[in-house]
Parts: sequence; structure tokens; C-alpha cells
Amino acid sequence: MKRKDLINGSLTAAGLATAAGLVLWASSAKATDGDGLDHLPETLKLTGIVRDFRERSAANGHPDFEKRPSSGFGHYAGNVALQLDADGKPVFTGSGAKVSTEWRDSSGRKIAPAMYNPQLGDQPGAWGASDPGAITSGDSFRQWFRDVPGVNMSAPLEITLVRQDGSNVYTFDDKDDPNFQATGGFFPINGQLFGNSNGDNKNFHFTFELSTQFQYQAGSGQVFTFTGDDDVWVFIDGKNVIDIGGVHSAVQQTIDLDRLDWLEDGQKYSLKFFFAERHRTQSNFRIDTTLTLQNAELPRVMAMYD
Repeated sequence: MKRKDLINGSLTAAGLATAAGLVLWASSAKATDGDGLDHLPETLKLTGIVRDFRERSAANGHPDFEKRPSSGFGHYAGNVALQLDADGKPVFTGSGAKVSTEWRDSSGRKIAPAMYNPQLGDQPGAWGASDPGAITSGDSFRQWFRDVPGVNMSAPLEITLVRQDGSNVYTFDDKDDPNFQATGGFFPINGQLFGNSNGDNKNFHFTFELSTQFQYQAGSGQVFTFTGDDDVWVFIDGKNVIDIGGVHSAVQQTIDLDRLDWLEDGQKYSLKFFFAERHRTQSNFRIDTTLTLQNAELPRVMAMYD
């Protein structure tokens, strides 16, 4: 069944096993009467895995990096399955299309097409041309978030989310982060791993993944928002809830966890985040969330920083 056929339905399959992998524990900052937010930490340091790739024109380059979508640059949705595979990784389906009008929730926030629910007052979007969004094949896509000798190099990468004044919202924004302000964007491995992209002083070709687990607290306003480029997919309990595929300038989507009718109050669920930077000129990366996240042990990676 194609993604377009699922938009008027809702994701179900409660009780599916959560994907295995790196775990970060999370809980929302749910204040009660007489309980402030002073107990919350000021920063959250999260460590994921970055994988470096050579662009397609370089020797041993990857075919998906610097590939232009047949229908032009832009936001493409529906190119990954609605559920993670047995390894806890996204699966390429090739059944996606270019988004011509974004889907929005009743508050006007952009949402994934599969999250559209008219009963909640959502505003429908629209599809353009069918197109895999510059992804060559299922085999090429499998390499994005797996260590493949000779194809990519991996290393741990830490980002710091900062609590916004007087709130329980944590933000990582490359424009404000002291480690990235000088790089002019989200460029975490300049001069490292395979080195900078051909003819540039920056490394534009990499992926980044985080795996988390959180406790759902119904009605507490738990949200997760991403703003950036290029491809981003977020999965909660192994199910796709943010879908920003393709090669494009910065795009934003939000998931309000109270929309997910399979979640049960007080239970723990996984949240997995997958990002790819595949094209020169920009790399934007911002997370806003009301989940407080804590690190867990990283899996072994292929390469370590010197």
C-alpha cells in the first residue's frame, strides 16, 4: 500500500516492539500545582552517530550525495516505510512524491502527511510529481545509517540542547550553538573522517542518527519539532511521525504526542531521529522539544576522532 493511500487513515499497530539500538531516556517537564521548573537541568548533552560519505562524483562516492531529484530540489515525503525495520532503521520504499502544499495541524504547524487527521481540524496538503527524492535504491539507502567499510566512516557526535528561559522547552540550534556559529551552519565534521567535500572548506555529505526513549505523559504538551535540511525522519514507537525527505532548503515539521492514539499514559516509548546532509551550500539543524533527554551508552562505531 502506498503512502498516499494512508493519509486519510491513522497509524495503529499498538504494541509493536520498539526498535533496538542506542537508547536515550527522556521524560517531559510536566509541572503540577505548586511545582515549578527549577528542577530541570539547563542543558542536555546528547550523543549520536555521524557517518561521513564521499559525494557521487568522487572516487568511491555514494550515488545519493549530490544527486538532484528528477522533479527538482524540494521536500519529498513518503519515500520511507511507516515503520522501522528489525534493525531499528528506516526502510526505503520509493513510493514518495514531491510535496506541493504542506499539511498542517489545527494550530497551523506543518505535519507529516501520514499524520493528517481531518477530525482534529488539520489542513490538507497536496502532492506533486511521484519521485524518490534523489535516492537511488533501497540498497543505497541502507548504507545511510549503517557502517559500511569503504563507503562511510562513523564517529560519535555530541550536541547540546539548551533550556529556554522560564520554560520546559529544550533547543539545539546551529545558529546559536558556540560549536557551530563559526562554521556557518551544521557542519560537525569539517576536516575530519573523509575530509571536506571536493573544492570546499566544509564537509557537506554526512548522516546523523539519535535513538531515544521517553515516558509519555498525556495532556502535558509533549512535542518534538525539527527545522532543517536535507532529509529528516522521526519515528515514535517505531512508527513514522515526521517525514521531511528530499534535497531542499530548511523545512519544519512538528509532532504533538497527544495526537498519537496508540500511546498510553505513563508508558515508555522509543523516539528515533535520522538526518542526512546531501547537498552543498547550506546545512541547517534545529530541534525544539519538551522532552528532557539523557544519554545512554553508544554502540561501537567504525572510527573515532583523534
